[in-house]
Amino acid sequence: MGIVAAFMVPHPPLIVPEVGRGGEKEIQETTNAYERVAKTIAEIAPDTIIITSPHATMYSNYFHISPNNGARGDLGDFGARSVSFEEHYDHELVNRITRLAFDDDFPAGFEGERKKALDHGTMVPLYFIRKYYKGGNIIRIGLSGLSLVDHYKLGMYIQQAVDELGRKAVFVASGDLSHKLQEYGPYGFAKEGPVYDARIMDVAGRTAFGEMLDFEEDFCDKAAECGHRSFVIMAGALDGINVTAEVLSHQDVTGVGYGICCFYPKSAIKDSDRCFLDIRMKKLEDEKEKSDGYVKLARASLESYIKYKKKLDYPEGISEELKRSLPEEIFTKRAGAFVSIHKNGSLRGCIGTIMPTEDSLAEEIIENAISASTRDPRFDPITEDELKWLEINVDVLGEPEDISDKSQLDVKRYGVIVSCGARRGLLLPDLDGVDDVDTQISIAMRKGGIRPTERYTLQRFEVVRHT
Repeated sequence: MGIVAAFMVPHPPLIVPEVGRGGEKEIQETTNAYERVAKTIAEIAPDTIIITSPHATMYSNYFHISPNNGARGDLGDFGARSVSFEEHYDHELVNRITRLAFDDDFPAGFEGERKKALDHGTMVPLYFIRKYYKGGNIIRIGLSGLSLVDHYKLGMYIQQAVDELGRKAVFVASGDLSHKLQEYGPYGFAKEGPVYDARIMDVAGRTAFGEMLDFEEDFCDKAAECGHRSFVIMAGALDGINVTAEVLSHQDVTGVGYGICCFYPKSAIKDSDRCFLDIRMKKLEDEKEKSDGYVKLARASLESYIKYKKKLDYPEGISEELKRSLPEEIFTKRAGAFVSIHKNGSLRGCIGTIMPTEDSLAEEIIENAISASTRDPRFDPITEDELKWLEINVDVLGEPEDISDKSQLDVKRYGVIVSCGARRGLLLPDLDGVDDVDTQISIAMRKGGIRPTERYTLQRFEVVRHT
């Protein structure tokens, strides 16, 4: 039958009376909404309850799906050992999801379980569900440090596996919202916190699941959100499906955001306007066509090297069409240049030169594109499968200019070079998350291995950014 409903829910242990001991009354609105979700699931009587939890086993580059026949757990860590669960897993569905992922070389499976016991991100939803519905097996899936697109793709594999096995399933995306909504809260306040909550509740209410992929990683980190990746997996599990949304509640009285939404498919017929990953891919293809010659040259260079292990011949290997999109000065001018590569909104590589090292700017870009894609020590080399997802920009640096004081900097206009003897750290201008000069200088100093107590000199430079 497929996924017949999905629910976005929080998991505060406080909401369980045996834990809250009266404190749960503070979030009564959330409790009431949770009761409605649980009763709805009981009416549906699903074969399988799929739960994604931020507190299940999590790896940076792999999605873990809990293996074996089942697991137990209790809320003893929160002073309520009497609240316990014994759940059976739908191992056939686990195996099918894992097989689909394996066949596509997608990093998901049941290997590497670190803790078998159920986590509170799974048990809090089950506390309400099992009050009204004792049937059905569960699947428990952890999140990862991979991109939001990868989380969405995992949801698509889940949808496919459920459909192939004919399961009647519901999806429970467990996750709190921002943890930084109030000064008195356990994590304090950040201005991004309320913005995140408002934004995710709006997206959920409009079922604009594609917009979940546009939440910047730095923004989510500053908001200290908990469940965004869980919600994105849910969105992927509903890919191509027209759904209606019912927003039941949103509270932030504890300094942590709790949101509850229900999603119900209207029809089993696929709607191309709801295939958000396909739409994203089409947008990337359009952007590639619109990119200027500098970026196309960088892309041609890294694709040649990654696909064929061959450096792009210069100038013979540059196609006539590409040459026509480039100004003549790129073949004669010398300048430093940085090539930055992003994949699904996350940095994937960035390497460049402060001063020119090649005979022309074109050769500088060709070399730095190879380095950024295969030699950035922070990342594994980019693979051929990733090429279609890459966003590239090229920054051409102007001549560095000595300055006497940080007041002569502007994070939007100027990059900065901090020097101490032979050590130098550089930071480009107009970067996400770098909003003030002190932050800009501090990051550049760290990159150059320069301590705050050391004497240093400053230079600024302008760049021309090509996208």
